[in-house]
Amino acid sequence: MYAFNYHKPASLADAVAKLAAAPDAKLLAGGQTLVAAMKLRLAAPSDLVDLGAVNELRGVKVDGNSLVVGAMTTHAAVAASTDVRGKIPALAHLAEGIGDRMVRNAGTLGGSVANNDPAADYPAGLVGLGATVITQKRRIAADDFFRGMYETALEPGEIITGVSFPIPKRAGYVKFPNPASRYAIVGVFVAETGSGVRVAVTGAGPVVFRVPAMEKALSASFSADALKGIAVDVSSLNGDMHASAEYRAHLVPVIAKRAVEQALGR
Repeated sequence: MYAFNYHKPASLADAVAKLAAAPDAKLLAGGQTLVAAMKLRLAAPSDLVDLGAVNELRGVKVDGNSLVVGAMTTHAAVAASTDVRGKIPALAHLAEGIGDRMVRNAGTLGGSVANNDPAADYPAGLVGLGATVITQKRRIAADDFFRGMYETALEPGEIITGVSFPIPKRAGYVKFPNPASRYAIVGVFVAETGSGVRVAVTGAGPVVFRVPAMEKALSASFSADALKGIAVDVSSLNGDMHASAEYRAHLVPVIAKRAVEQALGR
């Protein structure tokens, strides 16, 4: 691991200032990916700005018809939150299936969203619910936030402060996990929201994506049977040592049907 300067600001304003003062600085929001990359010398930031003491970035609150989760809220806290479990149980289910207990108690919502791993769970939750990413500068729709593999709409110096999730009529999330890492080989988040049905897929492609054909079918009939015969284009999917693109294409409709069943409480 290379030498670096370590900062632990106590406020968002201080964190913004520390980040701006060092062009090669990186934010530490749990460290589940960044620290491992640094140990392998795949990343060498000049400065680390640890957000762990910025308490204003933690917590869950109900705000009208939305649920707002602070960026530094851990996966374990999201999973255990009575507000999340009561308003969006599918989101709590998603959070409690991330990694192992150590990862869930250290990793954070904001860290996962900013990292945008193509097999991460939260991107499917954000896109599936039509969420909004909140930074100290602006609000970004989830559909516009995830741009490519490990690429987001965040600008230099921009810090995620929270995510606003519209409370859906019903939702479900199911994934086929890698047995070692628990990352999604394929994960599907299905939600019936105030603006219509949304289906978001993670793990299958280089970035989370929606399936318009499934959304149209579920809008007409919100049932697993409505998805019969709907396939996804295999040419745009990932293939690796864990699963071929063809296998992922097969899994997407299978997992989507299970997510619908979960949303229906079956």
